[in-house]
Amino acid sequence: MAISRTLRHRLDVQGYACVDDATLAQTQLWLRLSPALCASIAAVGTAFASPATLWGLTIFAALGAILPFHPFDLIYNLGIRHLTRTPRLPRNGPPRRFACAIGSVWLAATGLLFVAGLDVPAYVLGSAFVVTAAIITVWHFCIPSLVYGMLTGSRHPLRG
Repeated sequence: MAISRTLRHRLDVQGYACVDDATLAQTQLWLRLSPALCASIAAVGTAFASPATLWGLTIFAALGAILPFHPFDLIYNLGIRHLTRTPRLPRNGPPRRFACAIGSVWLAATGLLFVAGLDVPAYVLGSAFVVTAAIITVWHFCIPSLVYGMLTGSRHPLRG
């Protein structure tokens, strides 16, 4: 199983540059699990104007920033991969952890806006988070990881 040059580049931008193509080909689908769950939970929290849901998700995002894996990755690593007979997910590098850090602040701010009674900005911010996480889920295109690459000057993330 091979991965396209475009997909390889998008995964490199997220911090998987040192992971071999064979591993990424087998795990790239499952690297979408955490952003998909985050998008889904954030969508529910935003739709129901639930600061508790958003702040609960903030904890998971913050752990994803601190740990070399996102807590939702454990669903795959401890369970699904044994059924699919695929390798463990590669560790998350600084770009993906930076994305989780941005997400944790974003989610916390959205919850605060709801508590403050600023529902319209909260819905806008929450919806923007859901869209951003959905883009990562569908296309492996991570805007916060691109920002990380631009801020650190490690390489131009748009050119490869």
